[in-house]
Amino acid sequence: MGSDASQPNTGGDPRASLPAHFSGNSPVRRRPSAAPRAPVYAMVGNPNCGKTTLFNALTGLRQKVGNYPGVTVEKKMGEAYSQHGKPMWVIDLPGAYSLAARSPDEAVTRDVLLGRRTDTPQPDRIICVLDATNLERNLYLAHQILDLGRPVIVVLNMMDLARRAGVAIDAAKLEEQLGVPVITCEAVHNRGVVELRIAMSRAELPLARHRWDVPAPIAPAVAELQAGLVDEGRPPLVARAEALLLLTDFDTVRVAGSTPLGNRTASVLEAWRRRWSAEGTDWSAALIKSRYEAINVLCQGVVDRPAPKGLSLSDRIDALLVHSVWGWVVFGVIMAAMFLSIFTLAEYPMGLIEGLVADGAGLIKETMPPGDLRDLLTEGVIGGAGGVVVFLPQILILFLFVGLLESTGYMARAAFLMDRPMSRVGLHGRSFIPLLGSYACAIPGIMATRTIENAKDRLATILVAPLMSCSARLPVYLLMIATLLPGREVPAMTKAGLMLLMYALGTGGAFGFAWLFKRTFLRGDNPLMILELPPYQPPRLKEILRQMLERGWLFLRNAGTIILAISIVLWFLTTYPKHPDPQATADTQIAHSFAGQAGHILEPVIKPLGFDWRIGIGLITSFAAREVFVSSMGVIFGVESADEDTAPIREAMLKATWPDGAPLFTPLVCLTLMIYYVFAMQCMSTIAVVRRETHSWRWPLFQVAYMTGTAWLVCLLFYQAGRALGF
Repeated sequence: MGSDASQPNTGGDPRASLPAHFSGNSPVRRRPSAAPRAPVYAMVGNPNCGKTTLFNALTGLRQKVGNYPGVTVEKKMGEAYSQHGKPMWVIDLPGAYSLAARSPDEAVTRDVLLGRRTDTPQPDRIICVLDATNLERNLYLAHQILDLGRPVIVVLNMMDLARRAGVAIDAAKLEEQLGVPVITCEAVHNRGVVELRIAMSRAELPLARHRWDVPAPIAPAVAELQAGLVDEGRPPLVARAEALLLLTDFDTVRVAGSTPLGNRTASVLEAWRRRWSAEGTDWSAALIKSRYEAINVLCQGVVDRPAPKGLSLSDRIDALLVHSVWGWVVFGVIMAAMFLSIFTLAEYPMGLIEGLVADGAGLIKETMPPGDLRDLLTEGVIGGAGGVVVFLPQILILFLFVGLLESTGYMARAAFLMDRPMSRVGLHGRSFIPLLGSYACAIPGIMATRTIENAKDRLATILVAPLMSCSARLPVYLLMIATLLPGREVPAMTKAGLMLLMYALGTGGAFGFAWLFKRTFLRGDNPLMILELPPYQPPRLKEILRQMLERGWLFLRNAGTIILAISIVLWFLTTYPKHPDPQATADTQIAHSFAGQAGHILEPVIKPLGFDWRIGIGLITSFAAREVFVSSMGVIFGVESADEDTAPIREAMLKATWPDGAPLFTPLVCLTLMIYYVFAMQCMSTIAVVRRETHSWRWPLFQVAYMTGTAWLVCLLFYQAGRALGF
């Protein structure tokens, strides 16, 4: 790799292939092949080192930031600009503790740096972000990266936290010993970003001077593997670094899209492994020990840590938050406060949105003559999508709490707290992170399972992740709670308690099925959990607000596209074909419609659960997205309502009856419907992601079958038992 980043690279323009492989990123413009291409930087670092925050500061792209391992599980690429205004591309690679990959996300980072992936440009330069509060451990990854012989910029991030802990780092001496630029940085406060940009703008960067001795018994294996890799086309330094990684890997994790090892290299590696196994030589431990010895020598005179003076403030806080008793009390209080806030803080903005929706529908009714077009706009468009948008404030509050817990460092403590109960049901403690993320959305939660090393543990987590009540269920829960407890005199704590009960039910179901799966077809040993507890930090309000706005915009975009389209289609299906009698009531018309006919076909299956054909229509449409159920009820019961004004959906639902005049939405039916949505798999996007992650239709179809079957069976038992008890 040439040291002049401003000159063309013989590998061609990497951006030509980016749009097909970096989904969701900014569009990348092709440029004439004769023009010098922008240099490509890879940004790497341990989880929790602030790498993603620094990436956002450089590129302006928005990306989720978390304080626990496993948030950044996919590559992200953005365009930055040098001090001279020239474009530079930055790839934000998944967080990794080592290039000797133990999980798929670490394998992606390794393969991009080694040039094994055809779908990602091999970087010209590397930005290695280190957590200054724990420099020795972070230098292990940096040590491996320096072996590659590429231009590297080392960034010492979180210098403010290091100073607060009394850790002094001589950055100039570290730069002298490594031979590469070392930049001190506080990415959260945007300090050091300009200095990093200046370093990135340099036409040439020096190569690392660091050297370390490979243990003598292993040196022949390194040399033989290096020679084979050179014959396969690797540069000598890269071949040596890759040989060291092959000997450090325990299971040589491979991921789809990566170039496989050559036959010669694989046979040489297997021969040395058999030889050392027969001799009882632990080659991996010897290499790791040798590298850490080199790092300890490197840190002498660079890092000065104060002598311990009792428990630190972080340790004292942890003594409470991860306590076997008080930790659970704090966790319960935090969860209760979150759900209570969803009902109390969101009341005013929800009322404002309801008023705007009603005013919009009223304005259309005043300015347009009666007819199907007016009904489409008021009942299909405004009544359908508007009935979902009203829940935006509560969803924003949910993401505010999640962002605060992540930003302050509490999420990792919650994961530590949950390790023991999760291990009892057969789940890896690291599974808690994807499961907790699934409270917001199962899709990123499932993608975050790539941080789990064991394939069976990863699959078990994927299969149960959709049982965690995601934000898409929130509008359904809120609507049913409002219908179940319509009176304003009902305390908010009671409503929050019902909400918490649904979340607890979903979590219990996830744990129960994980226990079943891990004792049947996914049987295996439970590995120990090793989790880094990041330092406590003040909440990064700017990042939290950015995440809230992104999530809110995504919700509104869904309301403006998927939900709006389904609402319009559903309005058509409930309106046509027209009943031959022009004087037919709304009940008769919707029963005669296409939707009514489909609902009547489904009704024998769901009637034992207390659901009628109208609820069945909502269950069918919510397969596209769970929150569509709310807009479906708005369309269906808006058509039925005798009141021409746009009354709240719950008021219309409370008026709905069975043919014999009995109320449809009794408290028992409302609870049963909520339970159905706890267990049912009703999200086509999640099914698609499970298919992508498991590379098979077998598991998503199994997921749909077991979750939907469980939902039906649990609701049947609950509803029939409730009726038997007189409810």
